[in-house]
Amino acid sequence: MERRSFIKLTLVGSGLLALKPFLSASHAFATNEPITNIIKTEAEWKKILTPQQFDILRHEGTETPFSSPLNHEKRTGIFACVACALPLFPSQFKFDSGTGWPSFFDVIPGHIQTKTDKSLLMVRTEYHCARCNGHHGHLFDDGPEPTGLRYCSNGAALTFIPGKKS
Repeated sequence: MERRSFIKLTLVGSGLLALKPFLSASHAFATNEPITNIIKTEAEWKKILTPQQFDILRHEGTETPFSSPLNHEKRTGIFACVACALPLFPSQFKFDSGTGWPSFFDVIPGHIQTKTDKSLLMVRTEYHCARCNGHHGHLFDDGPEPTGLRYCSNGAALTFIPGKKS
């Protein structure tokens, strides 16, 4: 094995092992199964989403900070896309960023997609649900360890699915 390949493999493996304490067996959603995209017309999305959810998910809107009840959600469970129910964030990844929006330091691998957002006279990284392409928020590099990332999410774009009580 080439030295560079060995180093890359070692670093990737170490990174995965570092995340293991944050994922319980019931929340290990990372699978090799492909995510099937959901495609709907604007009219179909309007029928199943509230006006606020439609604006955020389909037109990349933003909710008012500190308005989401999910800011205060502290139970064990999963935060999923409200439009298609794809699990995005285990509750163990949530933290209080003080920004007024639900924030997470990591995501379930493969369940989001990112793109560059050049609106508001700045360059940011925007993230979307990998299944329905619904806009959820932006990704910043000012989060806590172990990732240093902050997935700043619109609470209206999420639904909370409580986990089993132990």
